[in-house]
Formats: sequence, structure tokens, C-alpha cells
Amino acid sequence: MATKYGFAQGLKELRFLFCQTSDHSAATRNFLTKSYPTMKKHNPHTPIMIREASGIEPKVYARYEFGKEKMVPLKGLDDKAIESKVTELVKTPI
Repeated sequence: MATKYGFAQGLKELRFLFCQTSDHSAATRNFLTKSYPTMKKHNPHTPIMIREASGIEPKVYARYEFGKEKMVPLKGLDDKAIESKVTELVKTPI
């Protein structure tokens, strides 16, 4: 798991948005409960922000150097698919 969440050097911020109560955000909440401690442990200087808002669809944003951002919707994905999408975002700078 250590190498899976080793962030690319150009990644400046990772931001998760999801609803704290809805079913379509349940997999995102579960993923963050399991994976956040590992991601933060291996990337202590990269901000990992968690934003909860009622009724919002789950998404993850990656901000890279020079203000470039990439967004991936997480609605309808399970834990493994979310893990795959996040790993792809943090490994590949724009």
C-alpha cells in the first residue's frame, strides 16, 4: 500500500467532496476511512482535504503545479474502483 499512495512530486493537493449521509457517497466514505491514514502517513506535506456537503455527488480533485486541476467523479464506484481512480490521479501529473 505504501507505493500505491506515494504521490507524484507535481501533486500539490488532493480534495475529496462527498455527502456525509447519502448512499451514493457511502463507498467514498468507506474508502477514506480505510485509506486516509496511509495516504497521509506517506505524504505528510501534501494537503488531503475532505469536504462534506449535503446532497453533493462524490468527486475527487487533484491540483498540480501551475494551478492545473483534474476532477474524477466517484458516483457509482465501489472501494476498489475508487482506489484505482485515486491512484491514477496521484501518480500521473498533468
